[in-house]
Amino acid sequence: MKIGQSFRLAIKSLMTSKVRALLTMLGIIIGVGAVIVIVSLGNGMQQYMNSQFEQIGVNMIQVRIYSYGGNREATPEDFYELAKKYPQYIDSVSPYLSATTIVRQGAQEYERTKVYGVSETMYNSEKGQTATGDKLEEGRFLSYVDVEKNQKVCVIGSYLNEDMFGGQGLGQTLTIGGVPYTVIGTLAQKADSTEGSGDDQIYLPYGLVEQINATGSMMGMSSNSYLVTSTNKDTSAAAKGVIENMLFRIYGDSSAYLVMTSAEMMDMMDSMLGVLMTILVVIAAISLVVGGIGIMNIMLVSVTERTREIGIRKSLGAKGRDIRSQFIIEAGTTSAIGGVIGILFGILLANLFTAVVGVVMSDAEGFAAIPNLSGILVSFGVSVGIGVLFGYLPANKAAKLNPIDALRYD
Repeated sequence: MKIGQSFRLAIKSLMTSKVRALLTMLGIIIGVGAVIVIVSLGNGMQQYMNSQFEQIGVNMIQVRIYSYGGNREATPEDFYELAKKYPQYIDSVSPYLSATTIVRQGAQEYERTKVYGVSETMYNSEKGQTATGDKLEEGRFLSYVDVEKNQKVCVIGSYLNEDMFGGQGLGQTLTIGGVPYTVIGTLAQKADSTEGSGDDQIYLPYGLVEQINATGSMMGMSSNSYLVTSTNKDTSAAAKGVIENMLFRIYGDSSAYLVMTSAEMMDMMDSMLGVLMTILVVIAAISLVVGGIGIMNIMLVSVTERTREIGIRKSLGAKGRDIRSQFIIEAGTTSAIGGVIGILFGILLANLFTAVVGVVMSDAEGFAAIPNLSGILVSFGVSVGIGVLFGYLPANKAAKLNPIDALRYD
């Protein structure tokens, strides 16, 4: 029997018992579909995170100081002096204190607003955004005078601007810790503009945040932190080195601080995502193995049901390898069809996830869980391979049947 005839016979066998064939393929369909969805989500998340880091800036460096030991505390002046000393490596430095506090305006009260204490260098006028990617909608950002004299001014996010002032927040007043602050700037929307989101935030001069924290009005105050930008991504490592050297001279203990570049943060996130995706793919692959076992069981049943057919073919001159190849082709065809259905199912689910994420998370603009061609081809190849592998035992059993015994089988 030629290969084309074997394929036609395999299709005919599947069409004869459609329900049984579908149940046989179910494990393959679920396994392949799950792998496609997981790989698609992983690729989408990786591309989205990388794009977010690129928007913020690949030359950003985060510094956290835990104040373990040392003769004194590192101060903003230390970082400013370092920037002056190494202008070829460091472009800007800003203290970066964060906390949650209660903000009031008249009878309105907001309990989940994030407050950031920064300096004027937090905002890059050339890029038109802060070091963390926030863009001005109206007004201006904090100035040197605001920070130096601890002026009672602030820049607010789009949620507060809309909900508190109806979009007319510029020049208005709000209260933090019982002290009134004048709004000098509003930020463009970047998240879903709800309470507690990335748009529910306020920028203040960092000295004021320290003062408010001293009154006990701040909740979850961050450790002493700084945001540093290197002159470009190629000088990030050098900038990190001079920062670490300065901090080690002050504290004498490398565990007293953490300095991390954007590139390192991206690598760490990619590594964590890669481990997670590997675990999920392995779990999904179990479905493929279960599907292969299902194919093997059904093929064993098929061999038993077609014992007389095998006997007739052997009596007419078919060799063992002909019988073996026929059943292997049937098993491979079954798993291949299941693989195709699984791929279509996975692509549909991936597109559905993309749509759901776009609706639920408006700040996830640009996220797309789209399967790549290599993932599809590998999934299809694995599904066919599973069918052939698990179909070999039943095929080999059929090939070894004695034609006389097979003809007598009832």
